[in-house]
Amino acid sequence: MTNSSTSIELRDLFKRFGDVVAVDGVSLSVAEGEFLTLLGPSGCGKTTTLRMIGGFELPSSGTIAIGGEEMGNRPPYRRPVNTVFQNYALFPHLSVAKNVAYGLEMARVPKAERTRRVGEALEMVRLPGVEGRKPAELSGGQQQRVALARALVNRPRVLLLDEPLGALDLKLRKTMQTELKRLNRETGATFVYVTHDQDEALTMSDRIAVMNAGRVLQLGAPAEIYERPRTRFVADFIGDTNVLDGTLRAASGGIGAVDVPGVGPLRVRLPDGDGVVSGPVTLAVRPEKLVPVVADAAPSGWNVLEGTVTDSVYRGTHTHHTILLPNGALVTLHRQNSAVATEEAFGVGSRVWVAFAPESGTVLAAE
Repeated sequence: MTNSSTSIELRDLFKRFGDVVAVDGVSLSVAEGEFLTLLGPSGCGKTTTLRMIGGFELPSSGTIAIGGEEMGNRPPYRRPVNTVFQNYALFPHLSVAKNVAYGLEMARVPKAERTRRVGEALEMVRLPGVEGRKPAELSGGQQQRVALARALVNRPRVLLLDEPLGALDLKLRKTMQTELKRLNRETGATFVYVTHDQDEALTMSDRIAVMNAGRVLQLGAPAEIYERPRTRFVADFIGDTNVLDGTLRAASGGIGAVDVPGVGPLRVRLPDGDGVVSGPVTLAVRPEKLVPVVADAAPSGWNVLEGTVTDSVYRGTHTHHTILLPNGALVTLHRQNSAVATEEAFGVGSRVWVAFAPESGTVLAAE
């Protein structure tokens, strides 16, 4: 039986389409009121998992419980969930008010109550006064808010969101990310969100489940996923990262000594658990963790990399430098732009030194 504080429980969930395994043994719990994001590339199984929670697909095996109650083969309309799709799925011939009220009408809610709740839902998504318009008279962002209002007006226990911001421009998407997180807090509903956008996941989520090939590779808070990726796939998929191959020679106090050919010994953090043993390993360090230093003047105990700048790209808030190491590997450095011009030292062809603390790098477990 699911714990009372658990909203959704997935146990050994499999989904096969013929010979293709779309979801491969997913098990996870989602707490009441949590904002959980399923993140991964196209074809990783995230949307299929969401559709199984909503009842649009039935699992080949495994169980789904919502609020402690197993869903079995229940259709979507008999589950305590509502879904918001990327294409909004609004009825073009109905007014905004009738679109939002549709679920209430199906539930035979009295007219006065419907009118009141439609008004409340539109206020909640900050879109009052548009009840009489048709969807075609609204912008894309407004249509998305109407779709959210329609989903929230039924006061669902769980709200499923399948890449709902994918059709919006960047600035509007960022605004809606903030709005979705606000709605999650204000309604107390459990949000399960599907996206392939790492920034979106990091911005909104309480926890992120990184998926690939139908499996959850890592589940944790955004900072944990970003700062302590367990595998190379997670490290590569969440933000930019530098990876170097080497050999783990020794470990002490959670820090391992890794020999990187042509670079030297580097001291980096080991992952929790038993995922790393002596031998060939891959270490990762984020570009913003690298700090420019003067030769032989790095902070005590830090790792130092020497190389030659091969490229510099201005990106507004920071400049992206590519550095060629003696062993032929390339690493990137993100340097925050400031009022002080220091780019001369990092011009293409310059010999430079960068350093990072042992705790800023991590050894990745085998896939």
